[in-house]
This record gives sequence, structure tokens and C-alpha cells, in this order.
Amino acid sequence: MKKMEVEVFSDAVNNAVTRFPGRKFPGVLIQGDTLHGFLDMALEICELATKSNAFDIQELSTELKELLESHVSGYEDALRTHNMELPYPV
Repeated sequence: MKKMEVEVFSDAVNNAVTRFPGRKFPGVLIQGDTLHGFLDMALEICELATKSNAFDIQELSTELKELLESHVSGYEDALRTHNMELPYPV
């Protein structure tokens, strides 16, 4: 783990806006449990899209699901690396 200074534009709970050194634009910090909740919603959307037989919705929902799975996986790997428990059940 490394410590660095970041610019904080807003420290609102579940909607912190920060900018890392070297970045032009700030980003939004999403808490791990919230990120995991987004993935749960995307999985449900994928199920509904599959049942609806709407191919374009299936394709887009699968893309969203895979993107969120990648972020959740990266988050979980980072916490495991630092021997931290997850804020949600696995």
C-alpha cells in the first residue's frame, strides 16, 4: 500500500470526487459494497434481458456486467493483498 496526496473536490458519502496526481479530470470514489451492489443489479438486468429475447439489450447488459465484474475483482484482489476483509459476503 502506498500513501499519496489526492485533491478532494467533494467528500460526500458514497459520492466522493477526487483527482489523483497526473490526472486531468477527477473521478468518483465508489465504496466497495456499493460497487458490488451495482454488479448485483447488472446481473439481474442480464437475466431479464435474456428472458426478453432482446438481443441488443442482452449485448449491452452483458458488457456492463463484465465491466463491473472486472472492477469488483480488482477491488477484491486489492483487499486480499492487504489482508482486509470484504464489506459484503462472498
